[in-house]
Amino acid sequence: MEKWDEELIARLLPHDEELRKQVAAHRKYEEQLEEFNRRPYLTTEEAMEKKRIQKLKLAGRDKIEAILARYRQQS
Repeated sequence: MEKWDEELIARLLPHDEELRKQVAAHRKYEEQLEEFNRRPYLTTEEAMEKKRIQKLKLAGRDKIEAILARYRQQS
């Protein structure tokens, strides 16, 4: 994320429950992906789970961006 996005998120987190939920989920997915990336080999099932998490993380990122865009329009 861009620096100004991170600053906006930090400012809005205490006031926006949906944003807080999406950011927490995004961080959880990032941690799970890091765990998969540390493994030298993934089973077929693990590779499929990694792809699923990547898609969830991307969808969450889109939701975060939509929330931020809504706040930018208000400003």
